[in-house]
Amino acid sequence: MHDALLALSEPNRMAIMGLLREGERPAGDFVAALPISQPAVSKHLGVLRAAGLVTVRKDANRRLYRLNPAPLAELDAWLAPYRRFWSAKLDALEAHLDKEFPQ
Repeated sequence: MHDALLALSEPNRMAIMGLLREGERPAGDFVAALPISQPAVSKHLGVLRAAGLVTVRKDANRRLYRLNPAPLAELDAWLAPYRRFWSAKLDALEAHLDKEFPQ
């Protein structure tokens, strides 16, 4: 999980992950969509692959990248208690504000 969090801490890698939410893509799509060079895209894809967040398959003479949901599910499970904590706190704040400032 540490590798996935570290990989996701970089904005260009987050952008790549966002593009991959739409489905499998060739590396050229990332080069066209991001303000970075092809070698930089390759480096970021390598980091995402090493973290297990992205898989690649060859299709003729190009490589197609896609999301690997397993590490994301692990991160989601780890975040669940924090989500519940903040949800409860925000619900309490909403109730307090509704009481203090009725409409």
